[in-house]
Amino acid sequence: MAALSSHHLFSTFTLFNSPKTTKTSSISRTSNTSSIRCADSSTSTSTIENQRVTVSNGNDSLEICRVLNGMWQTSGGWGRIDRDDAVEAMLRYADAGLSTFDMADHYGPAEDLYGIFINRVRRERPPEYLEKVRGLTKWVPPPVKMTSSFVRDNINVSRKRMDVASLDMLQFHWWDYSNSGYLDALKHLTDLKGEGKIETLALTNFDTERLQIILENDIPIVSNQVQHSLVDMRPQQKMAELCQLTGVKLISYGTVMGGLLSEKFLDANINIPFAGPAINTPSLQKYKRMVDAWGGWGLFQGLLRTLKQVATKHGVSIATVAVKYILDQPAVAGSMVGVRLGLSEHIQDCNAIFSLVLDEDDVSSIREASGKGKNLLKVIGDCGDEYRGA
Repeated sequence: MAALSSHHLFSTFTLFNSPKTTKTSSISRTSNTSSIRCADSSTSTSTIENQRVTVSNGNDSLEICRVLNGMWQTSGGWGRIDRDDAVEAMLRYADAGLSTFDMADHYGPAEDLYGIFINRVRRERPPEYLEKVRGLTKWVPPPVKMTSSFVRDNINVSRKRMDVASLDMLQFHWWDYSNSGYLDALKHLTDLKGEGKIETLALTNFDTERLQIILENDIPIVSNQVQHSLVDMRPQQKMAELCQLTGVKLISYGTVMGGLLSEKFLDANINIPFAGPAINTPSLQKYKRMVDAWGGWGLFQGLLRTLKQVATKHGVSIATVAVKYILDQPAVAGSMVGVRLGLSEHIQDCNAIFSLVLDEDDVSSIREASGKGKNLLKVIGDCGDEYRGA
């Protein structure tokens, strides 16, 4: 099948506004706190423990929040990002315990925003707070010759932009499997890890076959970030089995499908202009194509109605249920939820994920609704194949 376009790997660069001497944000501010906390003081110890997980391989390990703040939305197409508003929003997410941020070298100003944010943390929060903050980035090079100097120079750019001596996690993407240069790149990245410039090494959008080859070459991969949602259950068909055998974890993105898995699109008619919510962002457009490949809008409405029943039962949102279901799948360490920094927030919904427990009836009904669609492994191929199809 032809590759599906407009993934976050094709993001455009968006400039953010320069600082203002005075400004009023459209988002209400919360007061600064001196330590990372959960949603409120009544949150149980077990809920706090559910927030974090460790990904590891051999001597390499990194503790992250199980719900990651995805920063693709800073790259353009979701509204203009104001630098000051964005950094303030990052602080609010971290103050609420959502302290892991996922970005990439091509996500517009994402790495620069993290650099400003982490310096605010260093100045304004205690050391134990800083220890919980994580910045995960991706390197997406063209499939050219991977020399040691080329790899080093590119990683140094991210280190400088993020203002860190060592990247918490470097997630590597490769476009063309017929070019085995990805193994050269990963070996050079492993050397940089040995030098202390990278804490942990990971992948993004690699398939099961290549993940196994990489592990057989003694590359210490801790995780693979892949698309995984109630519409796209491909990671559970091949990838998860290898992950369980090797200890590699999955980090999912597209889990709320750009917002399609929400009340906003329940019973929505998107076929008539202005009759329903617009499919007007890169993420909505991307995941609408996934819905079409899976079975279409009508079938998707059945899934939304099932999720709404479960959400109402537990007093949470559709998106909260959708993320929790994926977090409960084998080998899944964390799930991405995109953040439109300074434009909108969903801190309460994200923190509700940690206390939500889906019972057997919930899981059964969701599994049945999800299973009514097509098997995307047969339609598209394994994880990441949508970016490499002929």
